[in-house]
Amino acid sequence: MDKKLRVGIVGCGGIANGKHMPSLAKIKEVEMVAFCDVIESKAKDAAAKFGAPDALVCTDYKEIVNDLSIDVVHVCTPNKSHADITIDMLNSGKHVMCEKPMAKTAADAKRMVEAYKASGKKLTIGYQGRYTAQSLYLKQICDAGDLGEIYYAKAHAVRRRAVPTWGVFLNEEEQGGGPLIDIGTHALDLTLWMMNNYEVESVTGSVYRKLADTKNAANAWGPWDPKLFTVEDAAFGFIKMKNGATIQLDATWAINMLDVKESCTTLCGTKAGADMDDGLRINGEKFGRMYVTKPDLKSGGVAFYDGTVTKDPSVYEARQWIDSILNDTLPTVLPEQALVVSQILEAVYESAKSGKPVYFK
Repeated sequence: MDKKLRVGIVGCGGIANGKHMPSLAKIKEVEMVAFCDVIESKAKDAAAKFGAPDALVCTDYKEIVNDLSIDVVHVCTPNKSHADITIDMLNSGKHVMCEKPMAKTAADAKRMVEAYKASGKKLTIGYQGRYTAQSLYLKQICDAGDLGEIYYAKAHAVRRRAVPTWGVFLNEEEQGGGPLIDIGTHALDLTLWMMNNYEVESVTGSVYRKLADTKNAANAWGPWDPKLFTVEDAAFGFIKMKNGATIQLDATWAINMLDVKESCTTLCGTKAGADMDDGLRINGEKFGRMYVTKPDLKSGGVAFYDGTVTKDPSVYEARQWIDSILNDTLPTVLPEQALVVSQILEAVYESAKSGKPVYFK
């Protein structure tokens, strides 16, 4: 195609620089023409590195809303502002990719789905855990029915000591929570997607803030400031689905545990099981013997419609998203799916506060 999709970036911080902009820069059908950040220097730096020569630089996202020449917007701001920015962009006729989680609250996420349906535009959420080689292969196995009925699963987002100390990750007002809404959201999305089950019956949760007040704590990114640590350091959920299946969700930034793994899932089905403990492993029973197999995922890559091959999950995420716009197909992550993730996360917090299960209608 001759005309490139004109893309705007709202929020030019870590996730935009680490994932969104470098990936979009590798897609020939895209040009980044607008950059917005409340810190103007960040927007200017992003425009200089990734933007078209005449790219718009601004501190108010409404300038991008009002620019009708922009086709697509990536929302890479703190959780609190996801909903309002996304809804304004959809209402102005733009397709939107919003970073995870979908929103700070389930009510905001629902508003986003309603705006998406009314707009006729596309909306997706940045759950990049779906695009690793092991996730893509496991999804094919699940969809083919090789595991049978998946009736029990674990969603793993466990860090021993890896509390993010930059940005607003520790700020409950801006983010809505800690590890549960930050990394637990990835593991939960991955697990629900593999099971292809979004019908929730009830959620029971426990949330802890046990290590957050530790001074000069050992941490992957240096000690955190206990006075700024206003969210949980660990959260756990037990999710019962309407068909009887259950999911255990573990999400921690800091815990005294050695069994650490992140953006991983364990699946137990009637025909076989799968985990990501040592690469992707499939286990089962055949001819009276138990077996464990490990697919070789080192060779090859993901081929796109134009023959391009990539092993980079971030590039694959961006490529399939842009393709969904160009070809008018559904993106991999559907907004209705992301809404259920947000509803479950909120239910974990609500259950932890009330001490009672949260029942879904």
